[in-house]
Amino acid sequence: MADPVAWKVVEDGWNVVAADGAEVGKVAEVRGDPEADIFDGLSVSKGLLGGSVYVPSERVGEIEEGTVHLTLDADAFERLAE
Repeated sequence: MADPVAWKVVEDGWNVVAADGAEVGKVAEVRGDPEADIFDGLSVSKGLLGGSVYVPSERVGEIEEGTVHLTLDADAFERLAE
């Protein structure tokens, strides 16, 4: 794993990886208040026809340059409401 980075540097298009190692999508939007350093979560695009899924901040694990790791496995990610 690369060195961890802060949520504030996450950019649209970064890979999102489930706890079991499966790539589940790409960052579509980072939600939060950078001024107050409050991270709410991410919108994750599941592909061209998959729509996007909101992942709350408590389900986001390690963040490294270019990749966001979730604490959910791929099955749990799929069950999140669109």
